[in-house]
Amino acid sequence: MMLLHRVGRVCHVLVLVLCLSAAEDFDWTTNNHDSFYYGTFPNGFSWGAGGSAYQTEGAWDKDGKGLSIWDVFTHKRGKIFLNDTGDSSCEGYYKIKDDISLMKELHLNHYRFSISWPRIMPTGIRSDHVNEKGVKYYDALIDGMLENNITPIVTLYHWDLPQVLQDKYGGWQNISMVNYFNDFANLCFERFGERVKYWITFNNPWSVAVEGYETGEHAPGLKLRGTGAYRAAHHIIKAHAKVWHTYDSQWRSKQRGMVGISLSGDWGEPVDITNQKDIEAAERYVQFYIGWFATPIFHGDYPQVMKDFIGRKSAQQGLGTSRLPTFSSQEKSYIKGTGDFLGVGHFTTRYITQKNFPSNQGSTYFTDRDIVELVDPRWPDPGSEWLYSVPWGFRRLLNFIKTQYGNPMIFITENGVSEKMMCTELCDDWRIQYLKDYINEMLKAIRDGVNVKGYTAWSLLDKFEWDEGYSERFGLYYVDFRNKNKPRYPKASVQFYKRIIRSNGFPSQREVENWKRTSTETCSSSNQLLAAARRKSKENNDHAQMPKVWPVHEV
Repeated sequence: MMLLHRVGRVCHVLVLVLCLSAAEDFDWTTNNHDSFYYGTFPNGFSWGAGGSAYQTEGAWDKDGKGLSIWDVFTHKRGKIFLNDTGDSSCEGYYKIKDDISLMKELHLNHYRFSISWPRIMPTGIRSDHVNEKGVKYYDALIDGMLENNITPIVTLYHWDLPQVLQDKYGGWQNISMVNYFNDFANLCFERFGERVKYWITFNNPWSVAVEGYETGEHAPGLKLRGTGAYRAAHHIIKAHAKVWHTYDSQWRSKQRGMVGISLSGDWGEPVDITNQKDIEAAERYVQFYIGWFATPIFHGDYPQVMKDFIGRKSAQQGLGTSRLPTFSSQEKSYIKGTGDFLGVGHFTTRYITQKNFPSNQGSTYFTDRDIVELVDPRWPDPGSEWLYSVPWGFRRLLNFIKTQYGNPMIFITENGVSEKMMCTELCDDWRIQYLKDYINEMLKAIRDGVNVKGYTAWSLLDKFEWDEGYSERFGLYYVDFRNKNKPRYPKASVQFYKRIIRSNGFPSQREVENWKRTSTETCSSSNQLLAAARRKSKENNDHAQMPKVWPVHEV
């Protein structure tokens, strides 16, 4: 199977061509690289899958929905691979029952989705208008899940800011977003809070800040180098805290739910474990990533290493104050402790080494860290240029979170692997291997004492993948984007993940090996169904509304 790589994209990661010893020799934490562990998860462990509004819903301009920054961004040529958009995507807006039946087929305990702010508040401002048709859609989704004993985990902000707020105020560069977001969250608590008990304020604010306001790769596409990401993050942290306090003071006693945040973080491993500079660089990588948001929420302020490095570089540039904003003492106490749980999104690992970037050339978020990211070419690479399979990094990250933040309650909110290939391949043995290995490392972390309560496979469906368009597929279920009805087909990983869920882990070597065998046997019939549907579609010449997608041919 040929793996296709996107050409012309600047790659921030250097391939580690040094002769490194096996990964097993690297042991920064007390964690060990031990063999596969056969055992089960604690009783009541919650198994789920996820998606997000812009990536799956489609119906971008239907039933009174307002424009989001992603609607506008994707409609500008050259921003998204092959100029794809999420205009129709999986048509999830029209397929609630279909998708809930997939959740049932998987035996999911929970499903994580996001509420589109402009779908229920078209301008982003509550006093302007509340779109009841949008509210009704989420009512139907939540009710349908609960009727099937699937717990909703709801993200309030998965990147789709109302465009009006970007145009009027500059989006997350402006402190006014704190109150507008709080109004939106309050409406969601009011309308859905009797039925929703798990709320996530923000999904991966690192990407919102860095890719939205520093590199410009994501909506709204601003390149405010060295300042934009820090300012956006500062306002996001304040917005998160305000929403937590709103829930705590107005809704918690009545609704008895929980409010957390979902932070994404790769693990950083020192290249040379005997070199203190490399160890410091690896920790700095993690602190600039997940610690940027987690440390204020759990401890009240930014990581000291961020304050030191950004402050020093700002001074070297002749700036009177640090480019990293500061919290007042009142804000620190207000922000500290505003997480009932921590959502963790994790996909991959990097080796890290020290590198000094001179500040006289101008600083960015990336050069502020004084590090270089490396990958081991022996790590499995299913096709996405940034995603290598390094399962042991997952356990290390979870143990790091345990020690740094007082062993908080953790929900894994995103973990999975993409593929990027020419042919339609439903026999996704690389995803089976990835899920098996990463979930097993999570089980080991629980044995280490990490307080993980649930796991969310990313993602339920193939969907719009941001600047990569439809060229990468994360789904357990294949979506045929060439067919206007967007039919779903189970990949082999559906059967494998279902068996993990039903067994609540890995009962024995014989059983797990049998799961893999039977899972790959079932996908051939799905491939035949898809091929037959493609032939019928061709005969009917039913291509009028095809979105542009990565080239696909039948297997």
